[in-house]
Amino acid sequence: MTTAPPRPRAAGAVRRTPPSRPPAPRGRATGAASYSRRLKIGRILLVVALAVATLKLVAIQTVQAGALSAASARQSTTDITLPAERGQILDRNGNPLAFSVDARALVTNPRMIASTKKADTAQYVGEMATAVAQATGQDPATLLGLLNSDKGYVVLAKLVDPGVAQALRHRFPEIAEEPREDRQYPAGTVAANVVGAASWSADEGKLTGRIGLESSQDNTLAGSAGLRVVDTAEGSNAVIPGSTRFERPATQGSNVQLTLDSDLQYTVQNALSDYVAKTGAKPTSSAVVLDTRTGQVLAIANGATFDPSNLGNATPQQLADPAVQSPFEPGSVNKIVTMSAALEYGVAKPSDVLTVPGNIKVADRTISDAWVHGPQQFTLTGVLAKSSNVGTIMTAQKVGEQRFADMLTRFGLGTPTGVGLPGESAGLVPPIATWSGSTFGNLPIGQGLSVTTLQMAGMYQAVANNGLRIPPRIIASTTGPDGVRTVPPAPQGVQVVSPQTAEQLRTMLTAVTQKAPGGQTGTGPQAAVPGYQVAGKTGTAQQVDPRCGCYSASTYWITFAGMLPAQNPRYVVAIMLDAPRAGTSAAPLFHDIATYLAQRERLPVTTDPTPVQTLVVP
Repeated sequence: MTTAPPRPRAAGAVRRTPPSRPPAPRGRATGAASYSRRLKIGRILLVVALAVATLKLVAIQTVQAGALSAASARQSTTDITLPAERGQILDRNGNPLAFSVDARALVTNPRMIASTKKADTAQYVGEMATAVAQATGQDPATLLGLLNSDKGYVVLAKLVDPGVAQALRHRFPEIAEEPREDRQYPAGTVAANVVGAASWSADEGKLTGRIGLESSQDNTLAGSAGLRVVDTAEGSNAVIPGSTRFERPATQGSNVQLTLDSDLQYTVQNALSDYVAKTGAKPTSSAVVLDTRTGQVLAIANGATFDPSNLGNATPQQLADPAVQSPFEPGSVNKIVTMSAALEYGVAKPSDVLTVPGNIKVADRTISDAWVHGPQQFTLTGVLAKSSNVGTIMTAQKVGEQRFADMLTRFGLGTPTGVGLPGESAGLVPPIATWSGSTFGNLPIGQGLSVTTLQMAGMYQAVANNGLRIPPRIIASTTGPDGVRTVPPAPQGVQVVSPQTAEQLRTMLTAVTQKAPGGQTGTGPQAAVPGYQVAGKTGTAQQVDPRCGCYSASTYWITFAGMLPAQNPRYVVAIMLDAPRAGTSAAPLFHDIATYLAQRERLPVTTDPTPVQTLVVP
């Protein structure tokens, strides 16, 4: 077979090639198929997952419901309060008056013990009761009663040493611990009426101040509790190890330092207590010692006190703080108001001589001196040193009611001192607008108004401090958990009288304690301290007889307020004896306290003899 030769192409002709179909893009069909397959697989997996989840949910709600409920019951989330360590209360020298130690409460579940021990429950709880009683000093019968009760929670011991608690828990696993604080009062009854007491509050889960500074300073001392959230096992307070979900640490409370000197406080308390017993005075008697220059309270004692570690056995009278809470009529110690006004306003001088009758009529009242006498020639100093009611009223009438009322205000009477102690009384001074005709016969001699022992001390602090009264304070500083010490701002002083008037008053008051012949002896020579000049004033005020609403002729408040040394005073001491036996003076108690202060502080002895002042002109 032959093949025809190709036809010759005409000259100039163009060869045409038939168009060919462009090739299909490679991979398009393959990629779409792959995506579709993946989508289908994803949907299938999703359906399977939902099916598995549904089956699991059904299983949990049906087949496993009982087992899971039981497991949940065996474990629960519990909030545990982390108590903040309560701050200390310290005296001015850093000696602790109150502090806390770590302690534990022992608790258990009698119902659980009965259900688990069964046959030997009686023997087991008997052993537990005996062991806890021996370790904590309690009655085993009482503990046995608790353990045999049908309760889910009982407290076997409130405050136990952590080591004792651990030993008991090791022997009896059913006993659980609760963290607590035990408040300690190392000084016992010393300053107890001031410091007060704190005890554990189960409701609040912390130590809580009940009375005194423990109560009024509770927010400062308490700090802030922490919180721990944990899992606990069934029927127990036992924490499952490693189950802590949340924890906020506690913030420790601040320390409070007082101006009190615990050694001086101890001495004043004992001296007052002994003198109250000796004179038959009521326990509401009190004594205060102030630092002359700062007004700080160095000691504040009452005739009755208590043991803050045994608060439940204290009586309301023992728990009170009469030195700041119980006002009384001051009597003749208040005569310095009249004398201050007379000197300050130039009405009289210490050496002025007054002819003083045995009595004086004021409105419808007749006021007499404590002793019977006809007209006598007294110097103004003698009127004060002999405590003449008549001479004092005569001088007050020269001063005038308004200036006398202003001087009462300057001395701080009728107003709380702001000392920083709870329940402080303001005392009572009748407003001048309410005075009747006879009022001005009472007030100048210290009747018809009332003060606290602390206010009385503050009056004499002003005279001792060159006329500048500094309101007394008892809190020296607070120290926070960060160690930063904060000192409260000093109170604003009040210039009651000029320094010159104050110096004149101090000299006049030394005549009260002088003992000299010829009727020149003052009313308080028992207050004198050998080697020192003592300035002070005695006072006697009639108490009101509740049966008649009138002044009693047999029951008195006996007072003394003074300073040592007289011309450069370091200390002011004020004393009030409530209804002692007739004839009692508070001057001997002042002598005892002032002597202790002079010896302890080694105050320089005065070598020059104290000049004898003229009280009565022959």
